[in-house]
Amino acid sequence: MSSKETETEVIFNNRGKNYSKYRPSYPSRIIEFLNEEIGLNKECVIADIGSGTGICTKMFLDNGNTVYGIEPNKEMRQEAECFLKSYRNFYSIDGSSEDTKLKSESVDVITVAQAFHWFRPEPTKQEFLRILKQNSSIVLMWNIRRSKSYGFMREYIHIIKKYREKSNIKSDENVIPKFFDNKKVCEKVFSNPQEYDFERLKGELISYSYMPNERDSKYNIMLSELVDLFEKYNCICQVKIPHYFNRKGST
Repeated sequence: MSSKETETEVIFNNRGKNYSKYRPSYPSRIIEFLNEEIGLNKECVIADIGSGTGICTKMFLDNGNTVYGIEPNKEMRQEAECFLKSYRNFYSIDGSSEDTKLKSESVDVITVAQAFHWFRPEPTKQEFLRILKQNSSIVLMWNIRRSKSYGFMREYIHIIKKYREKSNIKSDENVIPKFFDNKKVCEKVFSNPQEYDFERLKGELISYSYMPNERDSKYNIMLSELVDLFEKYNCICQVKIPHYFNRKGST
């Protein structure tokens, strides 16, 4: 087992409940787009890799798809199992991007939402090629915060940069072209605005793997700065997370 695989098993410990409750969902228009772009239909079998607490998984379950949620972190996986327990077409698997536990050529579409940066590209690519059927697709998705376009976001991002832990994770933008052998990929952006009261703002912030949580000595001072920022921009603030990036690679 690689050190990166081991990291993904533990890095979201003590963050699962906040992740499940406060992270934004994805625009429903994604389903229509994928129907038009890659022929997604209810018969397609989906492998959601790095499925976390099931936020992206639910979107495809609601579309009628059979979805295998592949998640190495026990806490996150259990949150998904609780969240999605009413879906008979959901299968939770203790696996990783390098070892999905799925049969060869058993999947029509692979989805990766907010998780690609945790994967080692080459062994992940080999596993994806193994489980995908012929002429299938890989869909990568992100919710991205709006850039520093106005006062609140500038100051919010400053707090994140001030308190976040350093990481050696490479940018997705640098890895994706090589992952798809420099083939042309389709990219689509959707607006996905979100409104935050303070509890959601705090909950989402501490759901990030790189931010201090309640057990960290820097947590209280960070939270104090977040309170001041929130009060500065009134009791209800709207934080926009407008981007969904889709990159599709046919194999």
